[in-house]
Amino acid sequence: MKVSTRGEYALRALIVLGQHPNGVIPIADISEKTLVPVNYLEQILLQLKKLGYLKSKRGSQGGYALRMPADQIVIGEVIRRLEGPLAPMGCVSITAYDPCPLEEGCLLKPLWGLIRDTVAHLLEHTTLDDLLQQRIQTGKESFGAQ
Repeated sequence: MKVSTRGEYALRALIVLGQHPNGVIPIADISEKTLVPVNYLEQILLQLKKLGYLKSKRGSQGGYALRMPADQIVIGEVIRRLEGPLAPMGCVSITAYDPCPLEEGCLLKPLWGLIRDTVAHLLEHTTLDDLLQQRIQTGKESFGAQ
């Protein structure tokens, strides 16, 4: 899985909007806070709106806001809907399986599957609210390493 700039910028925008849950934020302010050019950000915000994560308001007091509470926005769902499958290789993808002629007896497939499962589990159990409340642990201890 590789997160493109589109996915990264979408998450940045969701964070900014989540920091102001009761307000409408103008696109220029979101652009300034995320360091994403307005023209590119507009495309991303429109896609997030189409996917149901955002609502918009027109006019001089217009902008964007979250359509749902931050604890209902699952990061894995956002990434999957914007970027596609979470699997690092097609041979272990659940949603976009792509067979490989070397698959039978492949010694790498278990590793790719473990990576897919680990990434999917982490992203599917992380909400926008978790990011906003800084409930993400980093380091080896987060992953059970000793």
